Amino acid sequence: MRGSEFAELKAFAAVVERASFARAADHLGLSPSALSQTIRQLEARLGVRLLNRTTRSVAPTAAGARLHERIAPLIRDMDDAVAETSAAAGQTGGTLRINTLGMAARQIIAPRLGRFHRAHPNVALDIVVDDALSDIVAGRFDAGIRVGGRLEKDMIAVRLTPDVKMIAVATPDYLARRGTPRSPADLHGHACINWRLQGEGRVYRWEFERKGKRLDIAAEGPLITNHQDVGAAAALQGLGILYAYDHAFVDEALAQRRLVQVLADWSIAGPGLFLYYSNRRHPQAALGAFIDCLLDRDLPASKRQAKAKA
Repeated sequence: MRGSEFAELKAFAAVVERASFARAADHLGLSPSALSQTIRQLEARLGVRLLNRTTRSVAPTAAGARLHERIAPLIRDMDDAVAETSAAAGQTGGTLRINTLGMAARQIIAPRLGRFHRAHPNVALDIVVDDALSDIVAGRFDAGIRVGGRLEKDMIAVRLTPDVKMIAVATPDYLARRGTPRSPADLHGHACINWRLQGEGRVYRWEFERKGKRLDIAAEGPLITNHQDVGAAAALQGLGILYAYDHAFVDEALAQRRLVQVLADWSIAGPGLFLYYSNRRHPQAALGAFIDCLLDRDLPASKRQAKAKA
């Protein structure tokens, strides 16, 4: 196979996997027009249309889907071989594709981006924020980050955080108007801000436990959302009680007394965040370095201890 033919196939795979010419072009370091020309050349050479294009989307044709299914593992194997060769020479490089929950991107990945880049300047991170529990194997991601109870099957998992306590919160103004619930059953008389679980479509039933007694509450209220920021904004504006897993905004608002915790003795602990990857693939050196950075194992012991105390 000539180099130009391999480049065409790699470009085609990038478009399919990102469902976008713009995102694929950015990944490949090409202009969208140059990428379009490359795909047209490939289709002309093969004599078949591979992609269906509209102004808003791009998807493989039946022939394109069959081609991608065959070539994607081969391209990935070649990329891994190059990365492993570089690692053996003491150079960690390549592109690392991570599919992550938004809360993990904010709390764990974003604060460490600079440190990771300084340590591994030849690694390009492709971070896709996705709360919909996408299949990381089908999407050709190197790893994903999810809540422990929602990992895909047959995966190797690395714990990133301890279990997380759910926190029910509301504004002082809301509680002054509606009263403070003393037990989960009291929530039936309150306005509650609900979560729709991505990937499932159902509304989350609020789970509580105290002294071995467990309750599931079908809470009702003025808002259902699948995005933490929307739920947080609603709680801060006094729309109702929020049952939060992501503490990023809650801890600050509690410290400022903008929110007040309720039902603290009933709150359950939810599973923490885990990074996971397929057990059918040997992890590349870049992924190992990324995991070390997320766990702060790349820091000197004194700095790790200081972060733990903080």
